[in-house]
Amino acid sequence: MSRPAVHPVEPPPLIDGRNDAAPPRRVRMKDVQGMPGTSTGLALRLCQFAFTVISLAVMASTSDFPSVTAFRYLVAAVGLQSLWSLTLAMIDIYALCVRRSLRNPAVITAYTIGDGVTSTITFAAACACAGITVLISNDLNRCDINHCKRFMSATAMAFISWFAVSPSFFLNFWSLASS
Repeated sequence: MSRPAVHPVEPPPLIDGRNDAAPPRRVRMKDVQGMPGTSTGLALRLCQFAFTVISLAVMASTSDFPSVTAFRYLVAAVGLQSLWSLTLAMIDIYALCVRRSLRNPAVITAYTIGDGVTSTITFAAACACAGITVLISNDLNRCDINHCKRFMSATAMAFISWFAVSPSFFLNFWSLASS
């Protein structure tokens, strides 16, 4: 069984001739790249926005996407994701321009919840569309009368936008857990 070691404690330094303890120095933690208000966070938001807009545009360019519920769900999900990403990108641009930190717990909580919800919705929609495109192309062999290539590319862009959301969600969640 080990015993705790006792070390002598030095008296606090004198301040202005008094023996008051100096206030502890606060050390501000460096902003981790990828967090809100950083240049990498802005790059992630712009990537999310770009891939969701591409997915939305490709899916909307087909005439028969409303006939399948999963495709309508994808359009709604990437539409929501694009609005969320654009809003947060504008906030990041503002924070970078005025050199303001977004390390406020309320802001990080809002980012984390929003990223979690939108990434889950986007992932579910992309998975649903992937299943439908596999059904149409491989099982039914009806790609000649459908827009399989467009559906596949829109689904791929939705997956890529989900991959771009994941790092920002996990960094925000880690920041909340560590504070």
